[in-house]
Amino acid sequence: MKARFLHTSDWQLGVTRQFLSADSQARWAEARFEGIRNLGRIAKEELCEFIVVAGDIFESNQVDRRTILKACEAMASIEIPIYLLPANHDPLDAASVFSSKPWKDRKPANVHVLDAMGKIFEVRPGIEVVGAPWTSKRPLTDLVSTAADALEATTGVIRIMVGHGAVDQLSPDKDNPALIRVADAEKALSEGRYQYLALGDRHSLTSIGTSGRIYYSGTHEAYDFGEVDPGKVLIVDLEPDTITATPRQNGAWRFAVHETHVSTSEDVEALSRFLEASQDKERTILKLGLVGTLDIQSHARLEEVEEHASELFAAIVRSGSRSELSIMPAGEDFENLNLAGFAASSVEKLRAQASGTGTERDQAADALALLVRLVGRTA
Repeated sequence: MKARFLHTSDWQLGVTRQFLSADSQARWAEARFEGIRNLGRIAKEELCEFIVVAGDIFESNQVDRRTILKACEAMASIEIPIYLLPANHDPLDAASVFSSKPWKDRKPANVHVLDAMGKIFEVRPGIEVVGAPWTSKRPLTDLVSTAADALEATTGVIRIMVGHGAVDQLSPDKDNPALIRVADAEKALSEGRYQYLALGDRHSLTSIGTSGRIYYSGTHEAYDFGEVDPGKVLIVDLEPDTITATPRQNGAWRFAVHETHVSTSEDVEALSRFLEASQDKERTILKLGLVGTLDIQSHARLEEVEEHASELFAAIVRSGSRSELSIMPAGEDFENLNLAGFAASSVEKLRAQASGTGTERDQAADALALLVRLVGRTA
């Protein structure tokens, strides 16, 4: 007896990001649906029999009708069975998206919601899927252990348990009653209650425990900064005594972080070259961590560099507070501006404020940088 299937999780369809423009948000949202269609193509290439999605299919139970319909359409393009686990973002509560009219009207026939604790779904004779669904956002017990307690050891059957949440080995919140106890999961595996534990919640591909049979697949498309190895799916070959879990790249987007010191015009130009050389800008959300002290001219040039990059990247996000990058006006910043009268006196006032402290300092520095840029463009 052998099972070959695809393990994925945390699609979180309908998620939005405030730092994305309307255009970038639309493209990023569409990429999450395209990621579903793509994992279907991967499953077909790899000859998988079915797909398990270990929780957080939707960002919330309040996603709009369009998101539900597009999700159903994407899953309908896949020819094999798909098993979905409701989790903390989309629990089986009174407002469950899986009870909504759009879902009920459009749910593809190949899609099955793991809607009851420990309920066995037969993929085909000899292969079973069991879920530990969330019915609220704050469960008070280890749901995977609860589901396993109702199961008998399998004989001649391969069973996959699908769960969601943090495990006690990795979570800093040791008082959380819903933590999945790895020792209990390993015990259930050794007793033959199930042969693989497919987990969701952690957005990075991660092997858990020592059995080699517990995995977080990670999210199918990059979701946020700080993820390690996102955009993967797992191809799992499972037999009663052996297992192979092979990752495949699925996602096309990335969240990147670039931290650098900028204190001279040469540093600014080096940053410009880095940004120009970056690949797949339209699918990259970049967080910049800039530390240093710049004169007004260099700061004005930095703003030009960032403005240009922001039109090419999906998003440019500044990391940290403004205090990490200081602006110190220098006399030579204004020598070639040829200002007179009211404009010249205003510059002197702004220079005095920019040399001080507090919020006025930053505002004055910004005003001076803008002045340098505007005058420079008309010179």
